[in-house]
Amino acid sequence: MRTFILTLLLASATPALAQPAALAAAHAKLAADYDTTVAELIELTEIPAPPFKETLRGARMAEKFKALGLSDVQVDTVGNVIGIRPGKDRSAKALMVAAHLDTVFPPDVPTKVRREGDTLHAPGIGDTTVTLAALLAFVRAMDAGKVQTERDIIFVANVGEEGQGDLRGVRHLFTESPLKARVGDFISFDGSTVGRITNTAVGSRRYRVAFKGPGGHSYGAFGLVNPMVAMADTVSGMYKITAPTDIKTTFAASTVAGGTSVNSIPNLILAEFDMRSASPTNLKSVESQFLTLIETSVAAENAARDTKYGKVSAVPELIGDRPAGSTPADDPLVTAAARILKAGGYDATLGASSTDSNIPISMGIPAVTLSAGGGGFRAHALDEYVNVERGAFVKGITTAFDIVVAAANIKR
Repeated sequence: MRTFILTLLLASATPALAQPAALAAAHAKLAADYDTTVAELIELTEIPAPPFKETLRGARMAEKFKALGLSDVQVDTVGNVIGIRPGKDRSAKALMVAAHLDTVFPPDVPTKVRREGDTLHAPGIGDTTVTLAALLAFVRAMDAGKVQTERDIIFVANVGEEGQGDLRGVRHLFTESPLKARVGDFISFDGSTVGRITNTAVGSRRYRVAFKGPGGHSYGAFGLVNPMVAMADTVSGMYKITAPTDIKTTFAASTVAGGTSVNSIPNLILAEFDMRSASPTNLKSVESQFLTLIETSVAAENAARDTKYGKVSAVPELIGDRPAGSTPADDPLVTAAARILKAGGYDATLGASSTDSNIPISMGIPAVTLSAGGGGFRAHALDEYVNVERGAFVKGITTAFDIVVAAANIKR
């Protein structure tokens, strides 16, 4: 019954998809492959993939892509792993389906998976190693069901989604890669709690600011300019900025480092700042105020204290740039995902976040970020875990699979 209803829903969105037998066989394969998918999830989680060091996990994904028979399997110049499943119309704009290789955890964090009943515990397992395993399950199911899609599906295990990776993998795909002209729609799978559709990209601008000064002895040079004062004024001034309220806009002073010793006026203080909004206009406004504030704080400190050995200065360095935007709620990609999620009993709520979809969304390419699996919790924490209870896990993977098939049959 579920397959029949789902096929009707998909056919109403994309008439070319009327393949009930193919979908039924693919669904059966996803269920039968439960143990294989969980085993691959464990295997991949235990291959560390800290920021900027995703090579080993990427190499294993490349091996698996080749073993599955994807065409044109390659690891590009930044480390993205790419494989293509051809569609019927090779000239049509392709669907790109991605999951990121990297986790937030540094190399010294153990990634051994611990199983307790239907729960798997390990750093990075839910964000988002579970969806790497899902990509492999999708390909096996399509092949088992002989599912034919109208257009190519470009499967990608990409680098650089987390933190200061700054979306570098997907950014490369859409700016430098030869594939950039081939992509018509984009789905990022990130996390294992199925139900939400991220169609709005929360943009961010992140700065590391180097506040510099002449330094000196805290007692003997008392009265000289101090870069820490300019830093402190910048932080306190930032929190006097009135954040726009029409679209949620945020800012944060995040990290501080520097100084020489407790009895020294510092000659260098480094501070990091984060600004976010789904509105490009709001983000630009807050960023402009922040940059002006730095100049004002530096000038105030140079006016307040002795500059005979040199003035305080500040050098802002942009260390993160994630563009904002949205895929309209009535876009066929969004509506197809919503219909399928609702048919599966999920909420299908639209939401905003910062994900790999930011890049294509900012370029006007329809994109969403979804999840695949049986649920996960405590992302970015050492006690991160996912639920692999067979019923919930297979249902979540199958629902995600159906969205991919539907999207690959959208005609633009």
